[in-house]
Amino acid sequence: MKASKVAYKPVGLALGAGAGLVSGALFKKVWKLAGHEGDAPNATDEERKWREILIAAAIQGAIFALVKAAVERSGAVAVRRLSGTWPA
Repeated sequence: MKASKVAYKPVGLALGAGAGLVSGALFKKVWKLAGHEGDAPNATDEERKWREILIAAAIQGAIFALVKAAVERSGAVAVRRLSGTWPA
């Protein structure tokens, strides 16, 4: 295993945690901008309809995937700039 890949592991974990926090906050803003007053529904919210739950899950998943990819790619680019090698 390349040394840059090993060195990137803790950085990648920290970036992943940060991406989770950022995507959660971004999803809450998007959910409110979409015209919903309260929090997004959980899958077990009995009062919510299937449609609302599935739409919320799809939006949340898309935002998380987008933020995670952007953060991981930025981290890899930063490692290459610092070390001269790609971490994967």
